[in-house]
Amino acid sequence: MTESVAAFDVTEATFKQDVLESELPVLIDFWAEWCVPCKMIEPHVLALASEFAGKMRVGRVDADANPNVMMEYGIMGIPTLILFKGGQPVERLTGYMPKERIASKLEAHLG
Repeated sequence: MTESVAAFDVTEATFKQDVLESELPVLIDFWAEWCVPCKMIEPHVLALASEFAGKMRVGRVDADANPNVMMEYGIMGIPTLILFKGGQPVERLTGYMPKERIASKLEAHLG
């Protein structure tokens, strides 16, 4: 039985420790409560958290509550997914896309 792996919430206060200093790659989902495509992509992101458990962690940043992180990474539209590896953004995906497409982009970095 596969255990469901939940995404964890990341804030400006925890970003450095949870994301940039993480041993494992971290996929960050930048989202907002009012964003319909964000709600559509959320089940994909949570499924990927389970599928890639042990290879990467998945965090979620509320765009409205954390504007400084949004500005720092130049995020203009949500949902935006950024994979951080060794503290560096290595893949950026913006807008809704099917889970398979997201997974194929991530697999290149998680080998």
